[in-house]
Amino acid sequence: MAALPAGATIGILGGGQLGRMIAIGAAQLGYRCHVFAPDDHSVAADVSAAHTRADWHDGPALSAFAADCDVITYEFENVPVAPLQLLDQAKLAPGPRALEVAQDRLSEKTFVTRLGGRPAPFADVASMADLEAAIARHGTPAIVKTRRDGYDGKGQWRINSAADMDAAEIGKTALVYEGFVTFECEFSVILVRGRDGEVRFWDSTHNTHENGILAHSVLPAPAIVGEQLAEARALARKVAEELSYVGVMTCEFFATSEGPVFNEMAPRVHNSGHWSIEGAVTSQFENHVRAICGLPLGDTSAVAGRIVMDNLIGEVALDVVGHLSDPRAHLHLYGKAEARPGRKMGHVTRVG
Repeated sequence: MAALPAGATIGILGGGQLGRMIAIGAAQLGYRCHVFAPDDHSVAADVSAAHTRADWHDGPALSAFAADCDVITYEFENVPVAPLQLLDQAKLAPGPRALEVAQDRLSEKTFVTRLGGRPAPFADVASMADLEAAIARHGTPAIVKTRRDGYDGKGQWRINSAADMDAAEIGKTALVYEGFVTFECEFSVILVRGRDGEVRFWDSTHNTHENGILAHSVLPAPAIVGEQLAEARALARKVAEELSYVGVMTCEFFATSEGPVFNEMAPRVHNSGHWSIEGAVTSQFENHVRAICGLPLGDTSAVAGRIVMDNLIGEVALDVVGHLSDPRAHLHLYGKAEARPGRKMGHVTRVG
């Protein structure tokens, strides 16, 4: 594909803050964005040239949207795959195969295992007997997660025995058992892969979570991350190449005494990479746009020795004066109308 000229239109499937930051990065390079999202209010559409508000399965609306776009990307991984099969596949970057893998935790873990990766012990849970068998084989404590959907701590249960799980919950949706992993810290590998197959990596942050939601990403990460980074990056590269991936992709890992344990992948830009807007020569958002538009990739090097990104969750985001009282702070508010507990309202990055 030849590089898209300035003025071309990037379609963004999904209307949240990741789409918003992609659109801002695209505008910097002279592109216009068209957001497709079913939401009444889209914070991505607020900074884009056009917004199609329609259901994912509205074929005519999706086709009209696609006709207006020169390339189409995703800002979250739960876009239904079936409607996308009706579109010109050459316009989709990354391709829908990445969505198919990432949307099902069981498929994702099986896929990564086939590539030589090491996820936590896992098993399909379609019945209480399946859960009891998984516990007998791998033990407890463990986590039971929905195979589909669920994010930021939602759709998962920590258990110490099969009795902790409601049998009715098991029959309600497809689930996967994950054995408990003892780890020193969590980190993510964020890469960008161009249309020519070139791959670049950003530095890996030490990620800490609170109530299942990413709270802080910090550079430099502990020494154990550096010791395990080559292996983790090699697996992430394999995943990207196997999927013929184009754009930014993230793989999350646990750093353990036995090496990096794969947690999950995200076929998109990622919360743990927000630090790159001010903290890297080229941000994850700009490089995602560069990749999908066929442009040369930018330098991913960090610009300082210490960088801290804090998520602003709930009403803490509203203290704008307080955040900006630190002259090093770079504040990003996402334009969401209502602050709620557990809702990501923005982030602040401190460089140096």
